[in-house]
Formats: sequence, structure tokens, C-alpha cells
Amino acid sequence: MTVLEACGSELDQKPRPIRTYFQASGVYVFLIAVTSIYYLLNASLLLCHFDLGWHLAAGDLIRERGSVPFQDPWAFTLGDRQWFNLSWLWDVMASILVQYTGFGGLTLSVVACGAIIVGYLTSLCLSKGASALATCIAVLSACVLYPAFATPPNVYLAAAPNTATMLFSVIFYAECLKRTRLFLLPAMMVLWVNLHGGFPLGLLILGTFCGIALLKRDWTNFKTYALVSAGCFAAIFVNPLGWHIYDGVRATLGHFVQGYITEWESFARNATMPGSIPGIIWISLFVVLELLHRTSRPVPIEARLLAWLFLFLGFYQYRYMSFFFLFSALPISLHIEGLLPNSPGRFEAERLLLAAGIFALCALPLTFMHVRPGLGLTDGLLSDDDARYLQANFSQARILNHWNVGGALIFRTRGRVPVFVDGRAATAYPDSLLRDYLTLPKWEIDEAAWDHVIEKYRIDAVFWPSVHDVLKRFLVDKRGWKEQYVGLHETLYVKP
Repeated sequence: MTVLEACGSELDQKPRPIRTYFQASGVYVFLIAVTSIYYLLNASLLLCHFDLGWHLAAGDLIRERGSVPFQDPWAFTLGDRQWFNLSWLWDVMASILVQYTGFGGLTLSVVACGAIIVGYLTSLCLSKGASALATCIAVLSACVLYPAFATPPNVYLAAAPNTATMLFSVIFYAECLKRTRLFLLPAMMVLWVNLHGGFPLGLLILGTFCGIALLKRDWTNFKTYALVSAGCFAAIFVNPLGWHIYDGVRATLGHFVQGYITEWESFARNATMPGSIPGIIWISLFVVLELLHRTSRPVPIEARLLAWLFLFLGFYQYRYMSFFFLFSALPISLHIEGLLPNSPGRFEAERLLLAAGIFALCALPLTFMHVRPGLGLTDGLLSDDDARYLQANFSQARILNHWNVGGALIFRTRGRVPVFVDGRAATAYPDSLLRDYLTLPKWEIDEAAWDHVIEKYRIDAVFWPSVHDVLKRFLVDKRGWKEQYVGLHETLYVKP
């Protein structure tokens, strides 16, 4: 070979690494930057979770005591009920972030979790053969849909421990498909089990891969998945509750209180119009593409099975629909890849993605500066003025509060105004109390139920949403109570 031929051969090889660079970096930069901007623009929704208040108060309490409390110190209705705090580590981390960086730092941590999810899904789709364009379409759609911003308060990328479950579910899913860092999963399970009670999903994902390997008689992968599953199961017990952590999980999964919490209700009960139309279109697209099964590359059977599983679970209980959006990104990217023409123009598209991604990356800090002044615990249920009035006039009173305001009341008063109930539900309160309370939040008043609860728990005052004027007529007109205080959204009725 002559020198000229050698140089020509080297020149012929130059476009390959450039093309690989654009495909590998351009789509990552674009997707992470664009979705991060989208999440920041919805920052007020990231902080609107009803339970955020008590999570922050719990983190402060754990740091102060140096241990996880056995029983809740903020409510007067606990009896001898143990508090199963399944998210103690998230509470501590959130408490530290808010103390040193404010709600801006907490918001950025949520956005960072979303960015990691985007990066994992992008890497997974590219590694399985989807082009940058197909990956971009699938991952961007899935990561815009899964937070469910259209149906608050059921937001699944939020300043709440359930974000940890979304993140670790994607990591477990991706690592099981790639089979490159499987043996790190038990260490991750130690974190997951202390961050959120959704850790059984990790065992479900591993069990799916293990079962498929067994059906295929793929003994090598079966042994690997089985060994990792055993390690993850053992890791579950590395937590302050020990094996009692399953008592906490059991107090959440399958408990009767789920029937009264919107995220545990069906998709039909949560779907809103027109906000849910994009999700419905995505579901329809997935079903059609799966049934047609037109793709240039085979879709891993585990990915298809998990996507279908969480689709059906999502119709049954809305909270699982977000997992469907995430797990369907890979199958849809490969289906889209089969529909795209194989043309040289794809390289140009990858260059455009990189350019747009760099532009979005530069806009990211400007977006954060724009939203930062408005970041904080929402006053939509309980304002600072409400809390100050209650502390000044009803400290240590037995107040019957609405479920949704309990977390904010804990955060703003730290037990100086004890709560009747809050979103911790069966992990902190006796079943008898929850059954009594759940007879109350109905538009039409059950007078016997209200009289029973007020007498049984020796209620001094009722702190309830002002829009419930039927309750006002019952307490004020029929029972002689006084409308003592009217806040931004809540009204305090005092017993005569």
C-alpha cells in the first residue's frame, strides 16, 4: 500500500468517529437539557406534594434526635401506634438541602433525578439499536408524560420520596437489560429501601428477568439474576426497622385507605381533559405498534412484558401509569426505528440535535433564575398567617383538620398545634381512626358520623376547606359552633 493510499484510507475512516460522537453526545445533551427546562418550568408543581411538609419536619426531627422516632410526636390521635417511616433517609437529605440551599436546592435535586432517568433511558435505547432520532422521539415523549403534571397532586417527579422509586426502577430496568453492572444493584437496594417504600418494585423487575431467563433455559443469565435478586433481598433488611419494614409496606399496599387516595384510584378516575390526551395518544401508539410488530430490530421480551404489565396496572391504579411511560420508551423507540427511512439525512438530524441541545443547556441556568424567587412550600392549603393564628390561639387544642392540610400543619407548627390526621395514613395512624375520619370528607354531611367523631375524639375545633359550605351550615346553624377564623383556603370552626 502506498503512502497516498494509506492516507486515503485514514481519511475514509474519519467520519465514523465524528458520526459516533454526534450520535452519542448530541441526543444526550438535547434530551437532558430540554427535559430539565421543562421540569424547571413546572417547579411550582414539583413542590406541591401534600406530604412535603411532614417529610421536611421528619428530617429535622431525625437530625435533632440522631435516630428514627418510634412514634410520631405531632398528632394527638396515635394511641400506641408505631410510626413506620419508610422514607427516613430521603427526609434527612431533603432537610439538609432545604437548610443549606433552600427550596431551590431541593428543586434542583429533583430535576437532577429526572436528568439521570433521561440519561439512562437514552443510553438504553441507543445501546439496543435505536437511532438518535428514534431515541429522541421516544425518550422525550416518555419523560414529558411520566411526571403527570396534568393531574396534580399526583405528580411522580416531585420533591417527594416516590421520585427515588422512579429513579431506581429505571436503573434496575436498564442494568438488567444491559447486564454490565448488575452486581451493583444490591448496594443500590440498600439506598432504595431507606429512601422509599416502593423498593418491592426492584424485586419485581429482577423477578421478571429471572423468570424470562428460566423460560428460555438461559441458565447463565438465570443464575446471575437469581444471585443478584438474593443479594437485593438481603439488602432490604439494612434499615432502622429491620424485618418490620414489611409491616410498613403492608400498611400501604392493599390497605383500605388506598380507595380514598387519588393516586391509588383507577386511570379513568384520574384522567382529566384535555390534560390526559397526550398520554392517551401515547398509550394508543404503543398498543398499535406492538400489535403490528413492525421493527428493524427485535424488542427485548422483558421490556415488552414490563411495559404491558404496568400498562394494565396503570389502568387499575393510576400511580403505575408513570412506570408504563418509562418502560415503554425502549419498545417504542425500536418500533419507530423500523418506520424511519434509512437516509443520509439522519446525520444532519444528529448535528441539529447537538446544536439545539447546546442552546437549551445555555438557557438552563436562566430558567432556574427565573423560577427561583417563587420556590417554596406552597401556601395553597395552609399559609404562614394561618399557622401563626392557630399557634397563638389554639396551641395544644384538639383540632380536627382536613387530611390534605395535615402535612403543612406539621411543618409550620412542629406539634405546637397537634394534628388529627395527615398523609402518612396507615403507616402512622390506627385503622380505627382512619375509618372514622374517612366518613367525614364528603360533600353531603353525614351528621351522625360528624357527631360521633367530634364526641369520640373530644374535638375543640374543626379546620376545614372554606368551599365546603355544607359543613358550615351544619356546624354553625345546626350545632351552634362559631366561625372563628377564615384563612386563604381554610376556615376554623370552634365548639361553643
